[in-house]
Amino acid sequence: MNASTLHSPAGPIALTQGDPAGIGPEILARAFAEAPELMAGCFVAGDVGTMRRASVLAAREGAPPLPVAELDAGAEALDAPPRCIPVLQAVAPPGPLAMGRIDAAAGRVAGEAVVWAARAALRGEVTAMVTAPLHKEALAAAGFPYPGHTELLQAEAASHLGEAPAEVPVRMMLANDELRTVLASIHVPLRDAIEALSIEGLTQTLRITHEALAAMLGFAPRIGVAGLNPHAGEGGLFGREEIEIIGPAIAAARAEGIEADGPHPPDTVFMRARSRGGAPGAFDVVVAMYHDQGLIPVKYLGVEQGVNVTLGLPFVRTSPDHGTAFDIAGQGVADAASLLAAVRMARALASRAG
Repeated sequence: MNASTLHSPAGPIALTQGDPAGIGPEILARAFAEAPELMAGCFVAGDVGTMRRASVLAAREGAPPLPVAELDAGAEALDAPPRCIPVLQAVAPPGPLAMGRIDAAAGRVAGEAVVWAARAALRGEVTAMVTAPLHKEALAAAGFPYPGHTELLQAEAASHLGEAPAEVPVRMMLANDELRTVLASIHVPLRDAIEALSIEGLTQTLRITHEALAAMLGFAPRIGVAGLNPHAGEGGLFGREEIEIIGPAIAAARAEGIEADGPHPPDTVFMRARSRGGAPGAFDVVVAMYHDQGLIPVKYLGVEQGVNVTLGLPFVRTSPDHGTAFDIAGQGVADAASLLAAVRMARALASRAG
């Protein structure tokens, strides 16, 4: 998933500041300080005051904090001076907040920044968006009826297109340099994820995965499909979902020319797909049946390099593969590596899309 050799997209990239009580603003400030060339043309959609405080917090010992350059429009980021943090005031200031705590005011500004950036992307004003972490409980406390970024962005895209959200199917892909996984279901209870598993839905997941990865990689991907049950059901001994749902969905996808294979035992398929030392794995991507089945192996390989990509949206969206880290928020120790990986990925995808 190395994107360092690809050209940068022509337009600006919007970075949403995330929950101001978490590490989002801090890792954004650190990213601009640590990788100014990569961050050229990027700007923060959020609150100027929050980012000024974050710049002080993120400054390394002996180095002055980066100044904040307040923008009137995202396009101004393309001409922003070096060694600064371009910020567009996209939300109302949140007021005083305690770091590391769930707060409806923090959830409000985090959600509003995402809405602003999504609408800018849908209007073609930014070439991609990268979202810093928000806290789902804070988002809910602020009155947003979505369990996370993915569903909020799906709703914004559907509204822009004049469609119902179900007509804009999206899926979450987690990726690093060694493994990619796409989730058949996202932020739902495990019991609900199992009950919702269907031939039609899984075939749609395989179709979205095929189309997105083909565009990203430049060739048809080899898709490994994980089973739901231990040993992929062991011929029905440990569950029949593989026989009645997953297998038929794979067959339907293969009839469309999609190179899907499985269902494979979920305790080994991720190891088979993992690329090492430049040698590709058996699959280019694994489709997992539920949230944690797919996220655990990617995060185990290294949260600091993991990137979340939303497939199926009419614009590019990536994010770091970690949360708000309330336990270290405000301490000046947060690592920007995953955010930087997300920016690299956004540039790569936007370049291919352009």
